[in-house]
Amino acid sequence: MNQNLYALLRERFPEDRSQPVIERADGTRISYDEMEAEAGRIAALLGQLGVQKGDRVAVQVDKSPENLFLYLGTLMAGGVYLPLNTAYQKGEISYFLGDAKPRVMVCRPETRESIEAVAAEAGVDHVLTLDAAGGGSLSEQARECEPMTRIVECDADDLAAICYTSGTTGRSKGAMITHRNLSSNAFALHRIWGFEQGDVLLHALPIF
Repeated sequence: MNQNLYALLRERFPEDRSQPVIERADGTRISYDEMEAEAGRIAALLGQLGVQKGDRVAVQVDKSPENLFLYLGTLMAGGVYLPLNTAYQKGEISYFLGDAKPRVMVCRPETRESIEAVAAEAGVDHVLTLDAAGGGSLSEQARECEPMTRIVECDADDLAAICYTSGTTGRSKGAMITHRNLSSNAFALHRIWGFEQGDVLLHALPIF
């Protein structure tokens, strides 16, 4: 059985995938089918960029549904999602990229120039952009891709994400989070919160 977190999520999608999974602040809704298609296009693009199972995808962008699609697409492609605080500056980004060695970096359009310089020094192959409205080179290039439908096979102990610590007692350290870690959290929250069909979660935190 594929233990990829995305595979576990998809198994639990409703039978009617035209149902909404996300509602934006302006009231527009995104269905399960639409979300999967967008994540699939990003997964296909990452594959074209050379992302293989275990490769890191570093992300320093504003919160948006498209950022969520990027997370899911990274999982689908077998990559490791590396979210970075949007307040991090050039020196901090340089350390994270040098330490984690991502294959792809996704940043805000306004920071692309400075990010490209640090990414080149760290040996990052590709730098793409994503803005708060969902625009940018990531979305533009993904639109040209056929959605990937295959979910890369992962074991429960394979890496799904790396989250850097705050570094209060020294340099930030990359906490390595597996598919099992994330799925067990999801199952625990589902049980403790008592989620049922039709319930709505108001998500107020930054994605990183």
